[in-house]
Amino acid sequence: MTIDWVGLDADDTLWHSEDGFVDITARYVALVRDHAEHDDEEIEAQLMRTERANMTHFGYGVKAFTLSMVEAATAITAGRVPAGVLAEIVGLGKELLAKPVELLDGVAEVVETLADEYRLVLITKGDLLHQEAKVADSGLADHFRAVEIVTEKDPGSYRRVLGRHGIDARRFVMVGNSVKSDVLPVIDIGGRAVHIPYQYLWAAEHAEHDGSVPELASIRDLPDWLAGQSIQPLG
Repeated sequence: MTIDWVGLDADDTLWHSEDGFVDITARYVALVRDHAEHDDEEIEAQLMRTERANMTHFGYGVKAFTLSMVEAATAITAGRVPAGVLAEIVGLGKELLAKPVELLDGVAEVVETLADEYRLVLITKGDLLHQEAKVADSGLADHFRAVEIVTEKDPGSYRRVLGRHGIDARRFVMVGNSVKSDVLPVIDIGGRAVHIPYQYLWAAEHAEHDGSVPELASIRDLPDWLAGQSIQPLG
């Protein structure tokens, strides 16, 4: 079965993202610790619990993260956090939103190479406006036949995306840094997927699996991996 389409995740697959959240989280903890009767580990844990609880309300992305920081700071300090600190927390969110797109090593060259041989679709989740801005700023947009920004990456979402573009799941490969979001749901609908780990992984993206998921050390290895799977590109 020939592979016609290659799906690519965006955050932490094409460009850096989670490192920004890691930095902002550390600065958030530093702002809150003087007003909370808890250690740094519990302050961060409260933020993670709040993020998880808010996913169904706010979805993913920097704006949702910022709202969760404000709520978590209020909760962990029992309302003692000063208004000025809350304003600084909002400022952290704005700083993260304004962070320039920085492509991972090798991405520009690999995406250009793949676009010459396959139909590419970018599939990402998060805040619509922010994700659209990052795609535009990345300089990669012209290489994609389609850009799909979804609220969740589950089997149903992938079925809808593939259906919109008339893609047979058996002729589709998804590439991403999250086994939970980029690999397992695609395998579930009959597609193929490969995992390219990033140095950081958001706790909510951890997934248990049997270890049989294909994995690459770098996106630079992707063209050779595809060739090694005896997948023939379009003529």
